[in-house]
Amino acid sequence: MPKYLKYTLLALLWGGVAAYLLYAGGKVRRHRAEQPVTRIEVEVVDSTSQLRLVSEATVRGWLARSGIKTVGEKIGAVRLDALERLIARNGFVADARVTVSYSGVLHVAVWQRTPLMRLLIDGYNSYVTEEGYLFAVPRASSVYVPVITGTYRPPFPASYVGYAADYRREQMQQIDDKIAELEREKYPLYRRELKNDENIRSLRRMLIKKRWFESSESFGERVRELRKRKEQLRRKYRYEAQVIQSAIDKISEKQEAERRRQKILAKRYEDFSKLTTFVKWMENDDFWRSEIVQITARTTESGAIDLELTPRSGNYTILFGRLDDAEQKLDKLLRFYREGLGKAGWDRYRTINVKYAGQVVCTEW
Repeated sequence: MPKYLKYTLLALLWGGVAAYLLYAGGKVRRHRAEQPVTRIEVEVVDSTSQLRLVSEATVRGWLARSGIKTVGEKIGAVRLDALERLIARNGFVADARVTVSYSGVLHVAVWQRTPLMRLLIDGYNSYVTEEGYLFAVPRASSVYVPVITGTYRPPFPASYVGYAADYRREQMQQIDDKIAELEREKYPLYRRELKNDENIRSLRRMLIKKRWFESSESFGERVRELRKRKEQLRRKYRYEAQVIQSAIDKISEKQEAERRRQKILAKRYEDFSKLTTFVKWMENDDFWRSEIVQITARTTESGAIDLELTPRSGNYTILFGRLDDAEQKLDKLLRFYREGLGKAGWDRYRTINVKYAGQVVCTEW
């Protein structure tokens, strides 16, 4: 086949494809401008008997109350992105996709977040995911996860919705900004300090010379006056230096207080991360997942988190202590279950203490 004919055929072929695409695109646009939305389909993609945070009825209620037009509205006029934002703004929704079929069916697909544990302490009633995302427990929902009770105070407010790491980062940045703002308050004081130091140096350079034909008595009088003047200025400049240093020290104290607050926040977040990791580890173990029904957490005087575990198998409390070496403590407790409780009896002890390394301390009823 001649080359010119080959290129001509290819050009015609691609021209036909382009023309078809333009025609099809125009037809779709005309269809979207004329075809109304006929009905709504809602699908909660990952809904199971164990995970049911959102229902089809709930989603339909959101759509109805939103004021965004859907059924009867032309496809091209429906604000799909607004519908997605409306649904996704609920903390327990991980993702939402809204599409419209050629025939006018509005399809809403919703994915839920998967809770790892529940914070049920004073003022808090939130789920926490493995990724550290927090959201309020939805009404009329029930997910079986470990429950954290007690006097423990998480490093975020009870109303917070979002990733704990994001909250920590925002708080740390706010503290850094506050420290920097306080540092800027020192700048005028530094300038005053430099000026005062210059005055002190000038004071040292203040000298007088005896004039021609000046009597000793006159010169001595002028020397005494200069000394008196220099002493007055010296006291003034010393007082000014004390005032400046006191003001700088007060600002530095505020900065140190902010740094201490930053360290406390970092420690509290570290403890929360350890708690999340601990619960995750238990949930991945078949035995501990079924054995531990409640975790009571409290904050010690040192600021560390301390745990007590409520088991399913007996009428006793496990004094777990801090979350350092948590896996080793659970291994030690499991050996005691197998070798100690099996012989002594499951109802003999009131508390089982695994806080201390290499030993299990029990108290009887």
